[in-house]
Amino acid sequence: MLRSMYSGVSGLRTHQTKMDVIGNNIANVNTTAYKSMSINFSDLMYQTTQAATGPNAKTGTAGTNPRQIGLGVQTAAISTKITEEGATQSTGNPFDLKIAGSEFFVVSNGVDTFFTRDGSFYVDAAGNLAMSSTGYNVMGWEVDPQTMNIKPDTVKPLKVMGDNETYGAEWTQSATASGIVDWNDKNQGEASGKMINLQIYDNVGFSYTAKMSIHNANHPIGGDYQYYVELEDIIDSTGTSILDQKGNKDGVVDADEKANLLGSPADVDVSEVFGLAEGSVVPGTATHVAYYVDDTADPTKKVEVSVNLCQGGDGLFKVDAGKWSFNDGYTVDVTMSDGNTVTYTAEDIFATLYGGAISMDEVNTFELDPSTLNMKVTNKHIPNGIILTYDGKDGVLTGVQGGGGDNNTSATLDLSSLGEAFTKINVDFSKTLVSDNKGKSTIEMEKGDVKGLEAGRALGTLQGVSIQTNGMIYASYSNGQKRLLGQIAVAEFANASGLQKEGNNLYSATQNSGDFNGIGIDISANGHCMNTGVLEMSNVDLSSEFTEMITTQRGFQANSRIITVSDTLLEELVNLKR
Repeated sequence: MLRSMYSGVSGLRTHQTKMDVIGNNIANVNTTAYKSMSINFSDLMYQTTQAATGPNAKTGTAGTNPRQIGLGVQTAAISTKITEEGATQSTGNPFDLKIAGSEFFVVSNGVDTFFTRDGSFYVDAAGNLAMSSTGYNVMGWEVDPQTMNIKPDTVKPLKVMGDNETYGAEWTQSATASGIVDWNDKNQGEASGKMINLQIYDNVGFSYTAKMSIHNANHPIGGDYQYYVELEDIIDSTGTSILDQKGNKDGVVDADEKANLLGSPADVDVSEVFGLAEGSVVPGTATHVAYYVDDTADPTKKVEVSVNLCQGGDGLFKVDAGKWSFNDGYTVDVTMSDGNTVTYTAEDIFATLYGGAISMDEVNTFELDPSTLNMKVTNKHIPNGIILTYDGKDGVLTGVQGGGGDNNTSATLDLSSLGEAFTKINVDFSKTLVSDNKGKSTIEMEKGDVKGLEAGRALGTLQGVSIQTNGMIYASYSNGQKRLLGQIAVAEFANASGLQKEGNNLYSATQNSGDFNGIGIDISANGHCMNTGVLEMSNVDLSSEFTEMITTQRGFQANSRIITVSDTLLEELVNLKR
């Protein structure tokens, strides 16, 4: 039998195998992360008809080369372009990932561990990150509950949904005041002061607003500036005061209801002017004032009340050594239309005359204008406030009097007496500054310290999950918080071409690929990354495949001719018998 026929047969077989490889490449031209394959041939074996001889110096004959006849071709190797990265295909799915590097995702079916470049993932009903095609769990590292950082250890399935649906609330523990305090801001010169609101949270996430006011106090020419800050009220999200603890629900927060929540009681020099309330009548003499109250018998009628301001020591006010003071023992009996008598105390009279703008317990010294009867408070007792002092040279804060804060530039808003849901809040005023700002103070308060810490928060609900370029998975919540859920680990191999294909875009480790240590690596450790919202495409080059197909076809055709010609030779040999 002719050896050429066997060579032709081997050629047909190897070219058919090459065609199978080419066909598989073309079939997978759109397979996610598919790696194209190529085949190499090698000559099969040789029949030596004469061995090589060396030159003979004695006889002078030359050596001869070996005489060998080849017996065909065989498949030498089928290799995979596994390290050649495919093109990028955008999907917009945040759970679709593409590795920019030579690493592999680690997945598991619960028993065996596999490796893949296919980053088409989804979240299953149990909240696990899994392969879309097989449902195999994507493996990675969990978060250390002590440090809340990633703990690289034996890879486990990554759970991105389930126990992380909410982010717990936290009470506010710090606040920061900032901005300009302008002495010429007219609001600060009025009795109500300039309002400053601070939003805070309790420990279960309910929101409250601490309403404070800042007032001008003392501004000696060439000296330091002084202001005082009072806590006016704390209201909940419905607008209801939580300081009205007596249960009278009168809508007015009394001084004793505030319970010195802000700072320690202090006295401060002020310059506040209070005019007579609307409805008061000033007679021709400056010693008496008339005002009207509701008739208890007939609320549609009014009863006039005459008040003796000062007549010796028997009036509402009295003068001692040239100083006006308040006569808290003064009362007025008023007869109603039904003949009943109602006694009005000095506190009632004082609050009515001056519109309740100032508590009589807070006034230490004041001046009274005889012509207008306006009262100018010159020294005031602050039962629930602090005093801010600024340097008259550069306008920076130099101290907080009565603050009780962490340092000389902060104050403590102590709400712990309101219940277990509240705590102490340290309010830092060091970022405020006295300056001319065209009569507009810009001072405001924000929850949290200068770094934004201890601001507190409401309960947050899960808004979404995102994957970073280093594989870290974060959950984002409605309260602005983020939580680290885990990190996708990757595997690298000394010889990635040695991995065994298992179908479904999966590979398994072999003796020639190198082992997987069960832990994996952080992809950023190699300077590589994961891109989200995209997938890796097949790296099959169709132009190359079609070129290989042509050469394979010609090779197959030529080998078939070898068999045909060999058959013709055999036929001639058989015909010799004729």
